[in-house]
Amino acid sequence: MKKLMRSLLLALLLVPIMASAGSWWSNDWKFRKEITFDLSTAAADVANSVDELPVLIRLSAGNFGYFGDVKPDGSDFRFVAGDDKTPLKFHVERFDSQNQMAFLWVRVPKLVGGSKTDKIYLYYGNPDAASAGEAASTYDADQSVVAHFGGDGLPRDETAYKNNFTESSAEAASASFSASGLKFTGKETAKIPASPSLELTGKGVTLSAWVKFDGPQTANATIVSASDGAREIALAVQGLKPIARVLGASISGSADVVAGAWHHLAVTVGGGKAVLYVDGVIAGNTAATITTFNAAISVGSGFVGDLDEVEVSRTVRTPDWIKASVKAQGPEGNLLAYGADGQKEGGGGSYIGIIAKNLTADGWVVIGICFFMLLVAIVLMVMKALYLSRVERANAAFLDTYSKISGDVTTIPTGRDGSTPNAEWSSSTLFRLYATGMDELFKRIVPGKVSVEGVYLSEQSIEAIRASIDGSMTRMQQHLSARMVLLTIAISGGPFLGLLGTVVGVMITFAAIAAAGDVNVNAIAPGVAAALAATVAGLLVAIPSLFGYNWLNTRIKAVAADNRVFADEVIARLAEQHTGER
Repeated sequence: MKKLMRSLLLALLLVPIMASAGSWWSNDWKFRKEITFDLSTAAADVANSVDELPVLIRLSAGNFGYFGDVKPDGSDFRFVAGDDKTPLKFHVERFDSQNQMAFLWVRVPKLVGGSKTDKIYLYYGNPDAASAGEAASTYDADQSVVAHFGGDGLPRDETAYKNNFTESSAEAASASFSASGLKFTGKETAKIPASPSLELTGKGVTLSAWVKFDGPQTANATIVSASDGAREIALAVQGLKPIARVLGASISGSADVVAGAWHHLAVTVGGGKAVLYVDGVIAGNTAATITTFNAAISVGSGFVGDLDEVEVSRTVRTPDWIKASVKAQGPEGNLLAYGADGQKEGGGGSYIGIIAKNLTADGWVVIGICFFMLLVAIVLMVMKALYLSRVERANAAFLDTYSKISGDVTTIPTGRDGSTPNAEWSSSTLFRLYATGMDELFKRIVPGKVSVEGVYLSEQSIEAIRASIDGSMTRMQQHLSARMVLLTIAISGGPFLGLLGTVVGVMITFAAIAAAGDVNVNAIAPGVAAALAATVAGLLVAIPSLFGYNWLNTRIKAVAADNRVFADEVIARLAEQHTGER
């Protein structure tokens, strides 16, 4: 049914708007979504370029309406660089087509500072594709630990080093910052033992995590720490104020964070300085020199709240790298903009396909009704035009014969007395009016008369003949105008039906966006465009119906005028021929 309705939509949209053909990474993939990065001051405000950034792609019903075109496990997802040639490393953290949500991580090689033209493509729609996502390759060699906290059993490290947790008493939270997380009540902890890949050196270290505080924390509530006994580098919180403990020194944020909301905390140590970041912004710093030690990782000691995306890097991430990471990962981040979806159709994507995919059920119903109305209107206009053409030709042929009569007006054969009328006059309204008048005349001729010449009729008889001709003319007018009301219904009803479909479609689109929590314009645009397709369908019914109605109505009026003039002329000639003294 849906395929049929898509075909109907394509038939209605007579002038398709095609996306630029451009390049297409692989013909095996039917669809792609463009994702752009805005590092300008008006958006993420990242001044310097950032390399090898893991970016979180959040898909929902608000910005991605095509979960049904993706394989059930999301294994046909592919990311391609802006050149539309270079595949990017990525992995799928969670894909849930039933609830229409997906969390994907992609490693972006370079983002130019201040630019808003960098982009990548997300390809999907290949039922034969095998899974290509690989978590380990999504992160660079300096990334020692990345914990998504998904899956069963103990939390695992997603990097190539596999620094998995060997101990965790925290409760898993299925709905967290990014898919799954951990829930702490102040009594739990999770630990990763020391390993060669966790050895911290003079190159530096970066610890980070996404946290949501249930309320003010007790003293020394630890988010994540790297330590080997007396030496420790840690992110912590006191009350609602983030702090960093760095080799005996302490850095405190200048302001409390809001409880019940997600915040990104990070600390970097290296180059003789330690810096604390809160939500991607520097909150404080102190002098610090790191020496080599083999660190064990501890998470959540004394902490009350939710924790997700714990990361440990054996390098000092730059302020712009951290800010870009926060803007790319946060649910309210403004680094990413989700563009329209393209479809592989003869070398280019079609916006018509995008609109068709975003149409809601009520939109399909309205467009289906509009298409039916347009079909009826077209059939009616064609049939009525052909009928009027036959009438006009037959009238012209009959008038040519009638105009040659100079004497007895009754000499044209009508078939009443067994004579055969001209077959060319079968569709003529004038001939039918003439035949009606002759029938009424012959009812009043005195029996036995050889010719109607000299037969006199009273004025009452002439008026009776006139009345019969007028009655016949009225019925002809009704026949000429038959079913024209369907065009008036299409003219007035089509736009209102389309408007109804648009209003309901926009309501559903905004409701879905509100439920998903994604309010960017690229999430809204496809649904609104699809809703407006219903209005387009209504107008495509009304406009040709309006033109056709006016054209046909003008021709009908012309035939009716000819009928009236001819009827008066016939009555006048009968009156002249058959009235007077007996």
